[in-house]
Amino acid sequence: MTDKPPGRRTCLYSPDQLDSIVSDMARQAAGLLTGRTRVAIIGILRRGAPLADRLQQQLLQTYGLTGCVRLDLQIKRYADDLTLLYPETLLTENPTHASLDLAGYTVLVVDDVMYRGHSMLRAVEYLACKQPAEIRTVVLVDRGASKLPVRTDIVGVRLDVAPSDIIECNVPPYEDSFRIDLLQPA
Repeated sequence: MTDKPPGRRTCLYSPDQLDSIVSDMARQAAGLLTGRTRVAIIGILRRGAPLADRLQQQLLQTYGLTGCVRLDLQIKRYADDLTLLYPETLLTENPTHASLDLAGYTVLVVDDVMYRGHSMLRAVEYLACKQPAEIRTVVLVDRGASKLPVRTDIVGVRLDVAPSDIIECNVPPYEDSFRIDLLQPA
């Protein structure tokens, strides 16, 4: 577990509520994937990866979707914690992805929070070069503050919060409990 910044935290969504939200996201994804036989689910590291796992598990258990390609992308920017760790949005390509052929695939790109759109835009840009049939974006939380031309196709929850507030998505294995907190910095 990582050290959390100080401030007032309010739990917005509990584990049970988030399980229901992920189930609804899987229902929406199943609707987008109807008739598609080649599907890739791609998580943006860090918290987008275990969310992608949860979504894939729901799609398998509830909708019988099998044979999905499951990959992760490492993108560094992290603007939502208000501490911009990297001045530009960097994608570190996994060497095994260099020759990845997604031609004909429907790709679901999964992340935890859509804030300004930098990470999602970089992921979509990278994946578009792999020639998929279509790319759909999936986020657990959309803050409605994107500054870039990136849309979210499937959204768990939309949260309009003050620019200084932080949405903390707590996702195992990175945190103990699956929940969404609002942090109002001290």
